[in-house]
Amino acid sequence: MTAPAAPAPATPLVSAVPALPEPDLRGHTVVALHPHPDDEAIFTGITLRRLADAGARVVLVMATGGELGGSRLPLRPGETVRQRRLAELEHAAELLGVARLVLLGRRDSGLPGGPDSSHARALAGAEPLALASRLAEIVDDEGAGTLLADDELGVYGHPDHRMAGVVGTIAAELTGADAYLATVDRQGLGPDGHLVHGAARAAAVPFGREGGEIALTVAGDARHLAVKRAAILAHASQVDPAELPEQDFAAAYGREWFRRTGPAARPGVLDLL
Repeated sequence: MTAPAAPAPATPLVSAVPALPEPDLRGHTVVALHPHPDDEAIFTGITLRRLADAGARVVLVMATGGELGGSRLPLRPGETVRQRRLAELEHAAELLGVARLVLLGRRDSGLPGGPDSSHARALAGAEPLALASRLAEIVDDEGAGTLLADDELGVYGHPDHRMAGVVGTIAAELTGADAYLATVDRQGLGPDGHLVHGAARAAAVPFGREGGEIALTVAGDARHLAVKRAAILAHASQVDPAELPEQDFAAAYGREWFRRTGPAARPGVLDLL
């Protein structure tokens, strides 16, 4: 999979966001772990696109096929939700400049406390060290010095997001990679403009962090915002365009937030963005 050029900004409102300089990150490789198709775009879309634009090799590791997300659109005859969501993921990954997409093949665990978390292939029931060892092999094979995953609270407490945080943190320890753990600033998001608000309500869980708990904020300019919105909307089975009004998009999605962990929490690749 090649890293295509980013599309032009879509609207005057988005294009009003000033351009940002890009560092030279050629020679760097970043591995990003996410639990479900669409998480990569919603929580790290700007970051992944900026890394690719700066010359870094971006490897996206997707833990599940999001089988339990349903589909807001009719499926084709014989098509499964997993097939639809993985096809959407491939398109979103291209938009975000992903050079390699790896599927771990685990199953969506569903909402917290639900019966699906006990499925034999559910991500939430995986043995963390075994899955982290597999992720560490990818990191080592790629020669990656940086690993992105969810924070230990799982952004909004979903069991798959929590497991992704555990697995990513262990894999970083096994490989020595710099770990950046995605979260959201609950104050910075505003009252109700982000998809995580609805996800947290559906799961009846809190979400995000206080500003003082966040180590790094990555912002995007007009081009990155246009790509991020297009990548989220590539997941058409999950996201209605009406949920992403263009006039409010920059305010809700123009920043991405990360925590750091471990004794090696020194400035790394993402700090250069």
